[in-house]
Amino acid sequence: MTALTASSERLRLALPPGLSRHVGLLAVLLIVGAFTALRSDAFLTGPNLLNVSQQIAVVAVLAAGLTLLMTAGGIDFSLGAIAAVTHGVTAQLIVAGVNEWTAAALALALGAAIGLVNGIVVTYLRVTPFVATLATSTVLGGAALLIIDGKSVSIGEALVPLGFGEVFGVIPALVVVAVAVCAAAGLMLRWTAFGRNAFAIGGNEQAARLAGIPVARTKLLLYTLGGLLAGLGGVLLVARLGAASPGTGGLHLELTVVAAVVIGGTALHGGSGTLVGTVLGVLLLGVVTNSINLLQIDSHYQDVALGAVLLVAAITNHLRGRPH
Repeated sequence: MTALTASSERLRLALPPGLSRHVGLLAVLLIVGAFTALRSDAFLTGPNLLNVSQQIAVVAVLAAGLTLLMTAGGIDFSLGAIAAVTHGVTAQLIVAGVNEWTAAALALALGAAIGLVNGIVVTYLRVTPFVATLATSTVLGGAALLIIDGKSVSIGEALVPLGFGEVFGVIPALVVVAVAVCAAAGLMLRWTAFGRNAFAIGGNEQAARLAGIPVARTKLLLYTLGGLLAGLGGVLLVARLGAASPGTGGLHLELTVVAAVVIGGTALHGGSGTLVGTVLGVLLLGVVTNSINLLQIDSHYQDVALGAVLLVAAITNHLRGRPH
């Protein structure tokens, strides 16, 4: 056993059970963070760390919903587009005079409704999830631009407590919401019958059906929950930016979410996944993006890095899932 292997094994044993299976991902995160800290004095400052946490909050919310869905063997490529639509709807409702929190609630309901439609198409019409949700994403991408007429729509001082508020005068409200969502999703996945059903469906859907698990209903609820959280992500976006703008959300956000979930170890074929891994994946992508900015590397490398990391994670995911 090499010294590096021995060190990794000691680190694995020293970590809590939820983190020990992600020792490799945690090591990469620490290495990237250490490298950036050595090259930029701004990296470990309070303002920068708070900025990173706010930037990844929306990704974390969407990734929590996708983790639950992918654990059951599903996929939804429309989450970023749902966020784009709901952030535009929220802004337009507020501009039209609707109470800010009522507008936010309506956006959540819209997101859940779109997720429900996706679930019906996939579950009852048996359209391949990739095709169904990609089609939905395309439709919603155009709808998002139509809703705001391709222009920025300012919400003024609305939703300031959510977008710029702080809990205990230190923790951004956006981060509190993201942590609460991820914690709730993690508890649901690990400690509830609903979570166990998701694992069973992802592991072997036919066996789960024969075991009496309500497969169709569970998948329908998962797609609806994913849409609801994407709607919440849209509300968080407009609250943080103070406006709805073209290009916000959409496919790039969706790919970032998928990358975070896959990097976190959730199996593409279903049956395996943890919120701890997803959170680490979100953190890694956030730190990489922040590092690129701080080190003044060409911003185009951000997409290159995202694609490369996703490819490596997908290959690793596939190799992990192969029978030995």
